[in-house]
Amino acid sequence: FYFSAQGGTLIFFHIKYMQYEMKICADILQPISSLLFSPDYTVLLLITDQGTVYTYKPAHSGKAVKLLDTCSSCFLAADFLTPGNKYCVSVTISGEVQVWFLEDGTCLSKFNLDIEVHVI
Repeated sequence: FYFSAQGGTLIFFHIKYMQYEMKICADILQPISSLLFSPDYTVLLLITDQGTVYTYKPAHSGKAVKLLDTCSSCFLAADFLTPGNKYCVSVTISGEVQVWFLEDGTCLSKFNLDIEVHVI
């Protein structure tokens, strides 16, 4: 399983029988508020409370790549749009919803709900 330590470190922890392995996968230098796997478990979204979203591909064991930076203190959350794992959606507390293309972080669409959002 994956978890985040203080300061934005993504850690993989694998337990098998009486053995365990712990590996630092990425360090994004921002506290991670949420981790979400894509429906096919090939991409992990790392979401910070500062409004930055990173992607991490466990099979490639590479670095976390910054996908988008909302630059908003009102950033609430992000999640995958299903089916598939090509798009994600983010929302701010003020109700702005944005759809993003995961390959390059292009904002494809945005609209305002005109209500305050508390949970996604």
